[in-house]
This record gives sequence, structure tokens and C-alpha cells, in this order.
Amino acid sequence: MRFAEQIRGLDWSALSLQINSKTDADVRRALAKPKRDLEDFKALISPAAERHVEAMAQLSQRLTLQRFGKTMQLYVPLYLSNLCSNVCSYCGFSMEHKIRRTTLTMEQLDAELDALKSLGFEHILLVTGESDRKVGMEYFREALPRVKAKFSHISMEVQPMSQQDYAELIEMGLDALLVYQETYNRRRYAEVHLKGSKSDFDYRLSTPERVGAAGVRKIGIGALIGLDDWRVDCWHVAAHLSYLEKHYWQSKFSISFPRLRPCEGSFQPKTVMTDKQLVQLICAYRLLNPDVELSLSTRESAAFRDAVYPLGVTSMSAYSRTQPGGYSDATEQALEQFSISDERHPQAIAKALQVGGYQPVWKDWDNCFLG
Repeated sequence: MRFAEQIRGLDWSALSLQINSKTDADVRRALAKPKRDLEDFKALISPAAERHVEAMAQLSQRLTLQRFGKTMQLYVPLYLSNLCSNVCSYCGFSMEHKIRRTTLTMEQLDAELDALKSLGFEHILLVTGESDRKVGMEYFREALPRVKAKFSHISMEVQPMSQQDYAELIEMGLDALLVYQETYNRRRYAEVHLKGSKSDFDYRLSTPERVGAAGVRKIGIGALIGLDDWRVDCWHVAAHLSYLEKHYWQSKFSISFPRLRPCEGSFQPKTVMTDKQLVQLICAYRLLNPDVELSLSTRESAAFRDAVYPLGVTSMSAYSRTQPGGYSDATEQALEQFSISDERHPQAIAKALQVGGYQPVWKDWDNCFLG
């Protein structure tokens, strides 16, 4: 049974009621267990658990240290294009916005890669808008070999593709594929994805399964916090992770928890998650799954990231520019997908980690070990 079929019969309102009705005793019971399940996760993300965030944080930090040590993977996103064929009401790249569109030429890509390489990065995340005709496999066949020649680890966050395409990308050097469902509420999904291929809820939801079947090394999932009730969306992310780990156990997994940030347009979040609630969520994911990688982006402020990373985070983006060409030409700001908050230089972030007793990791593995 596919994950889409597994959750089709779930009632969104009923799940919200179940989560919000969890009691103090339910939270204490979940915290006391050596291994937690999805029912315990409901308690840990419930309003009742907000009174136990300190205990959750202590336990989460201990579990993270046991599994990952005092290390923090640093990566950088590289935006290849802001072309997009979708109308998504929350996104700065949405086709309806009258912004200048651009796609990096191979010469511009080389300039971006050189700029990032000089900063010390080895892990790179390639990001595009969703325009399969302009920025699809033909473009990737030309771009990926250039990236692989300079970087040790390539992740991609692009439009959903076929299993065959993912298999080809892996052959070209792809290490990780990130795809976020945005919201798992089918009705809300239709309200904010108005036009284009992204409006197909089920095709997007099944993307991690195609990626897993292709044999990718790591799969990243998550929800865009603010599109709907964050507690119910994030419970679905946890359920999705559980499903994927069972069926595609050869791959590693990561979770991101981006909160909506200002962008082109006037979209307002349906719900707002507080800083304390984000800490609660990070710790809840760690308590549910000690092995999953948790990633925190530059959407969050420097002060917040410095305070939170020891509690469960294992990877962080740094020096993000969300417009194509933003590293080699920092004067261009008109093409941003969204505004970032932590604008520190990567070496400043690395220094902050070291001051906290952590080791910033630029490169954690090499292809030669694959035999």
C-alpha cells in the first residue's frame, strides 16, 4: 500500500482533536518510554507538552549526542533557476509574480561553484523552480557533472520526476533528494496550489517512493509550517518517515521544518508557530527517531539557531542566497524566493559552532569508500 492510500482515510479534524486532547499524563508517559511510536509523538507535539519542553530538550540533546556526537554538517543551497510553471500562492517564484526570470548558463554556474568552493563548502543543495521544460533532465545532464567535479556531496530540491530520471541523476552523482509535501491536508493543498503540475497532490506525495525505489542515498521530507495546522502536518511528516524507513530502509532520511518567510506577494500564514513550539517540534522528532537527520535553515535567525542546534539539529545551511547568481553577483536581490534571516558568513557560523564545542563538518564522506 502506498503512503497516499495509507493516509487517505485519515480525518484531519479528528487528528487535530486527538493531538490537542493529549494530557500531561500522556506526555509524561511518552517521555518515560525507551522507544516511542506515532501515538507518543501526538503527545509530544501537543499543547500539553509545551510545559515539558525543558525535559524534552534535555533528553533530545542526550540522544543526539549519543548518535551524532558534537558535529554539525554545513551545506549551501545553490539556486539554478527561478523559472516556474506553477501558481503557488505562498511562493516568491510563483508564475503569477512579475519578477525577472533567469536560469544560470553553464558559465554562470561555474562562477557560482567557484565562489562557493572558495568558502569551504563540500555539500551543495541544487534548487530550482519547477519548470521541467526549461530546467529538466536536459539541463541537469549538463549541470551535474560540473557540480560533481567540484563538490563531494550533491543534494537536489527540484520538481518531482520519474523513477527512471532519479536513477539517471544518481548515476550522474546525486546523493540526496529533498521533496517537501508543503501540506498533507489535501483540501488546503488544492487551495494554495492553483495551477501547474504541482497541483497534483498524489504525484508529489509519492515522489519519495520513486526516489527510494531508484536507490538514492538520502531522502529529505518535511512540511511548510504555516500553510495549515502545524501539529497535524508535522504528525503526517512523522508518519511519512515511518512508512519510508520501513519500505526503503537502504536510504537515510532527513527532516526539515521551514517556517513561512516573507516573499513576493501578500500571502499570510494560516497558523504561526512560536520559537518555543519549533523547539518542541525539533525535540519531538528526535525523541521519536534518534537516527533521523534534522536540518535547520537560514530562514531562522542567528540567535535562534545558535541556541537550538545542540538540542537535536544535525545539519545547517549557511550563507544562503535564494536568487540565481547570488554568490558570484551579490548585488542582485530582485530574484529571491524568500527572505533569509541568518546572513552570517559561513566561517562565522563555523566559529560559533566551535565556541559551543561543536565540530563544523564540511565533508563527511568520499565516493572512494563506495568501492
